Amino acid sequence: MKNIDGKLFKEMVVTGAIVLHNNHPEIDALNVFPVPDGDTGTNMSLTFSAGASEIEKLDSTDIYEVAKKLSKGLLMGARGNSGVILSQIFRGVSMAFEGKKEVNAVELAQAFKNGAKVAYKAVMRPVEGTILTVIREASDAVVQYAREGMEIEDVFSYFVKEAEESLERTPELLPVLKEVGVVDSGGAGLLLVFTGFMAALAGEEIERVEIKNDSTKEALVDVESDGEEGYGYCTEFIFRLDPGKIKAFKEESLRNELERLPGNSIVVVQDEDIVKVHVHTLKPGNALNAAQRYGEFIKLKIENMQEQHNSILEANATPAAKATPIVPKQEEKEVAIISVAAGDGIKDMFLELHCDYVVSGGQTMNPSAEDIVQAIRDVHAKHVIILPNNSNIVMTAQQAAIILEDEVDVQVIPTKTIPQGLSACIMYNPEVSLEENLDEMNDAIASVKTGQVTFAIKDTNIDGVDIKANQYMALCEKEITACVPSKVEALKETLKGLVDDDSEIITLIYGEDVSDEEVEEIEAYVEDTYEAELECVNGKQPVYSFIVGVE
Repeated sequence: MKNIDGKLFKEMVVTGAIVLHNNHPEIDALNVFPVPDGDTGTNMSLTFSAGASEIEKLDSTDIYEVAKKLSKGLLMGARGNSGVILSQIFRGVSMAFEGKKEVNAVELAQAFKNGAKVAYKAVMRPVEGTILTVIREASDAVVQYAREGMEIEDVFSYFVKEAEESLERTPELLPVLKEVGVVDSGGAGLLLVFTGFMAALAGEEIERVEIKNDSTKEALVDVESDGEEGYGYCTEFIFRLDPGKIKAFKEESLRNELERLPGNSIVVVQDEDIVKVHVHTLKPGNALNAAQRYGEFIKLKIENMQEQHNSILEANATPAAKATPIVPKQEEKEVAIISVAAGDGIKDMFLELHCDYVVSGGQTMNPSAEDIVQAIRDVHAKHVIILPNNSNIVMTAQQAAIILEDEVDVQVIPTKTIPQGLSACIMYNPEVSLEENLDEMNDAIASVKTGQVTFAIKDTNIDGVDIKANQYMALCEKEITACVPSKVEALKETLKGLVDDDSEIITLIYGEDVSDEEVEEIEAYVEDTYEAELECVNGKQPVYSFIVGVE
């Protein structure tokens, strides 16, 4: 076979979605941390299935038409960081197919290389030893291998072999994988998709297998998002290239110039004569000067940011989370706040603190970009502030913001824990400007320390701490500090790691598995041990017995 048209590409995608669905529990089981709160396989499967559903009824032989519609489905259906990155890979593939009704082996190889390029650009701080490495190394290799006139099956088989070898090398690039003895989960999920593509090329038909959900699936470290943080000023702008400078303008040249500012989290995307730029820098004026040489600004936004270090190693997922509107559609508001939370008690806390809308999700469920898009539309506001409250939902929220950038001004405050989100909500003041509120809310999340207590799902050893299945772990920020038989004792260990002489307020949110007697014991312990004021709330959340915020 020398070429792939839209019909065959659709069959490849649908088969890839089936293979990923049938095997996603194996991806979920590539456990790094013994926390029952994240399923990369589930996230990737739901994301890719959303894309496949978008094209399943499309009757077209035009590969670009099919790929473009797939990209849209993936964009809207993306869940978790792994799902967002997967959607960006195929966005890049779609872009490379533009203007083509079918592609040969060389063009297919180049398309996946472009997919890797686009995916890297979507991540603030690309981490090697992840799905990004797998797609980059495999696509680089296949571009070198592919030649005009080669069979598609030959080239794609080589591509999959290179992806397998890259996946096997991920523990050498990421120490946390080597320590636990697993390969990267996102890369493994991507390889399943490509395995499905191979099956379709060979004419194999694979049946979808219904898989019963397991509420105690193992968690995976979300390395793609680890370390995403603000740097100086978040500077975003769109400018139109002067007609005489369109041919001379190079994305990479501007990117390199922004890096020398110095700049961080840089994205430069050109679409004909329009260029969109995102950069974190201490010198936003210099960034604007660099761009203004090429044309005129259309849109401009600069925000003061605080560095974030309060994320725990959590990766979350399960079936689709449903957005729950709290207020009916009404006359357009100036500003609305959307929060992501699980647990009726926690949702009520947000609603009491200026939040207009709560999207169900968090530790055990990741909303899709489409869920968040719908929530944004439902609040009917000129400006919308989103609080993801989970490190694995930040990228999804940012993707939703990009989808609606021409409709609504959406600001994503990168809250990575429930206490951070609550502190940000407390600081919102409807009497001051949006810019002042964003500054205050970002400042607030930088001052919160977060701890959590949950049960272990397997025996292991993390950083010298012996973990026993079904015992309770004390998590202080990113670190597992203890694992003990009692959830109350685990909470005491958590508090020991968070509370110091400067602590003024302890917010304790207890979950659905905590008894009244345990709450009374904890309240008495905190009052006898610490001088800080205690606020104790029934969050009714699953998975985490206790969530602690210390300010």
